[in-house]
Amino acid sequence: TILCFQLFWGKTFTVSVYDAGEVFGVMQVEQDDEDEEGKKAYPSVEIRCKVVVTRGTGMQASDPTSIFLVDHAWTYRVESSRQQLEQIPGLLPRMASLMGVDFHGEAPDPDVVELVLKQMWKYNQTYQLAQGSAEEKVPVWYIMDEFGSQVQHSDQPSCCMAPFFYTQGQLAYTVLWPLADLQEGEEVTRDYAYGESNPLVRRCRLLPWVPADLEGVSTLTPEPSDIYYETISQENKEILPLDIQPHTVPKDKVLKSVQMGQVLNNLHHPRFTFTETEEEADILWTFSHIRDYRKLSEERPHVMTNQFPCETVVTVKDCVSAVSRRVRGGQGAEWLPETFNLQTELPQFVRHYQQRQGRGEDNHWICKPWNLARGLDTHITNNLDYIIRQRESTPKVVCKYLEDPVLFEREEVGMVKFDIRYMLLLRSVQPLRLYSYNVFWLRFANRPFSLDHFDDYQKHFTVMNYAEGVQLKQVHYDEFIPMFEKQYPQIISPLDFATIIFQSQFLLVNAHICFGLDYNGCGSLLLYKK
Repeated sequence: TILCFQLFWGKTFTVSVYDAGEVFGVMQVEQDDEDEEGKKAYPSVEIRCKVVVTRGTGMQASDPTSIFLVDHAWTYRVESSRQQLEQIPGLLPRMASLMGVDFHGEAPDPDVVELVLKQMWKYNQTYQLAQGSAEEKVPVWYIMDEFGSQVQHSDQPSCCMAPFFYTQGQLAYTVLWPLADLQEGEEVTRDYAYGESNPLVRRCRLLPWVPADLEGVSTLTPEPSDIYYETISQENKEILPLDIQPHTVPKDKVLKSVQMGQVLNNLHHPRFTFTETEEEADILWTFSHIRDYRKLSEERPHVMTNQFPCETVVTVKDCVSAVSRRVRGGQGAEWLPETFNLQTELPQFVRHYQQRQGRGEDNHWICKPWNLARGLDTHITNNLDYIIRQRESTPKVVCKYLEDPVLFEREEVGMVKFDIRYMLLLRSVQPLRLYSYNVFWLRFANRPFSLDHFDDYQKHFTVMNYAEGVQLKQVHYDEFIPMFEKQYPQIISPLDFATIIFQSQFLLVNAHICFGLDYNGCGSLLLYKK
């Protein structure tokens, strides 16, 4: 069924239930020659239907009852999609039928599960909750019911469709409404790339449904112009400081205002005294984002902080990728995997993907939000449709996934991924003073590595200290060094990794100019074979 509703602003809405057959019909269409070629390429996946108006009086755009709610057949987050297909009774057969995938029987077929996981990106839609924890704000994906999923694309759509969350009932629907009057027999269509006016980007966004060859499109990704960074600065609402003269830190006692429990609980040096009064502190160590640096530089120029203006240039993924291109005259840094900004460099990425595909090269990529951590909303795939559709959720970069990383042998598990985390402290930018702590931290995956089941967090990710119910493998750095050297005598010692990290961060920070204040951060090193 679909629902017809009237909305009364500031009050409530009333809902009447109508059978879809009262207004619309889903009709099969004949395959033409071009479609037959597509059918040969995807013999088990066919889109053979369209939605038309069947009511004799048609549908008028000015009619307040010409607004419809479409049910959702499946709502999920990507990390749980495989489990739900395998465990929820009836879900896999329904999705297979909706997508035209051949499936007979009741028991979940692993091959059918894989095919549904691949094809669902031609049907997925998304929304994101505006409030809640970082985990709760991870994008939600959904597939409309058999009616909504058959509304086809058109560059001149006859209708619009958008997600609608009914807070009173805690239910999500899709709203459908006509853009123009529709007569009986006319097709209901929507724009799959709604709002995209750039012709090239539009072609890329429609690739999951409309094949296109991007031959002639350059794969070069020069560093963005200054306006890109200026826009980020404006969005961050930072007010830059005045030029100040360096101040000498008191040699006897240093008053410190701290919001971080780790510092409060572990800093015991007698030179430091904690204060709850921020105004009398010599050092501000805070979680909250400092925005008015000008006021701080005018009123308290001697104060040091754990932040500096415009630090997003080296702490947010899209900016790190962009700034790193200065190091090699426009090319990405050697220590950073190939990276594209899906918001601004989608055509370059798609063309690069197609070139690698034509050369038979590995094409696994990892999509990461610009400014999230802990593996949240992070996706690994070689499915181009999947990557393109990520652009519709949160802003992301896409990086080449290391298909042949250096692995560590865990006796109880096997060969697993691991990374090495170093602590860096940026004391100032002008002059550049950067420090690296020679004690590093280790993080391990819990399952043997292989290039499959990319939704298996414990196989492809190493951050286990935030996940519930999983093992956290810990090895002290001085115990790890001889173990690693025994497994890999031909590779440099982990003691030398710090030099690599330090040199790469030195080049990165040196590539941009900003005001120098204290900053502490960390970087992770994931090795790969070369």
